[in-house]
Amino acid sequence: MTDRAWQDMIVGDRMEVDRNFEERIRQSRFSRQEWSLIMTAIDLEIEGDGGAARLVANTSQVEAILPELERIKSENPMMGSDSSGGFLSGLKSSLGLGGGVDEGTLEEAEALATDYATALQEHLEENGKWSLVKGRS
Repeated sequence: MTDRAWQDMIVGDRMEVDRNFEERIRQSRFSRQEWSLIMTAIDLEIEGDGGAARLVANTSQVEAILPELERIKSENPMMGSDSSGGFLSGLKSSLGLGGGVDEGTLEEAEALATDYATALQEHLEENGKWSLVKGRS
């Protein structure tokens, strides 16, 4: 089975974990829209074999979407943007001319992604699917 096939077989499980993870997102600095964008930059992977296998979030692409996160905030002040950015800040960011990566945002996104992978693995274990998933990766 390909890497994608095991992910296809747990779509319903992911939807359930997504619903259960909502409160964790509300407690973070991210809006639901921002979290959805972060998740597009995350690859869930199975690391290790047998009993040592675990679900991990590969967050190597998250840094690439940070300018878009800032753009989302600057377009919607209700999502936690301050008044220091605006159009020019968003434009500079999208051109790669901004002040660099916001390490706090990156760290929180990576931590949430790790927590999500853990929650998904726990859900799969509780529902008797983890053995099937790790055996098909």
